[in-house]
Amino acid sequence: MTRNEFDLIRDYFARQPVNRRDVVLGIGDDCAITEVPNGCQLVVTTDTLVEGTHFLPSASASDVGHKALASNLSDLAAMGAMPAWCSLALTLPDADEAWVAGFCQGFSALAEYFQVQLIGGDTTRGPRSITMTLHGHVPKGRH
Repeated sequence: MTRNEFDLIRDYFARQPVNRRDVVLGIGDDCAITEVPNGCQLVVTTDTLVEGTHFLPSASASDVGHKALASNLSDLAAMGAMPAWCSLALTLPDADEAWVAGFCQGFSALAEYFQVQLIGGDTTRGPRSITMTLHGHVPKGRH
């Protein structure tokens, strides 16, 4: 990548429309810290999307960003969980800023609708793949 991961994080991922009160420490540190509401349990799901397997190379970056979050939201919904926080591991062949901007547009629109805050993750160079972990919560004793 010609630009380093911190540039991409600052320019595309740290700017987001959702800033939840239950995020104590989000993007920009080694780990995130969140608060699970009283009387709730944490629900966690992870999905990976690989270019050429889960989405076509010709797919718009915005559609890929939307799909990455939507697949995880669906898993939480199946458990009756309220979505809250997301971490994202993004592997890219190069620092294609137009692709990253489109990805963020698709991701952020859906994240804002469901009030999901991106709290951290990782960026690296390699074949294009997206691994997303979504955290939510359910009332204790529900499952």
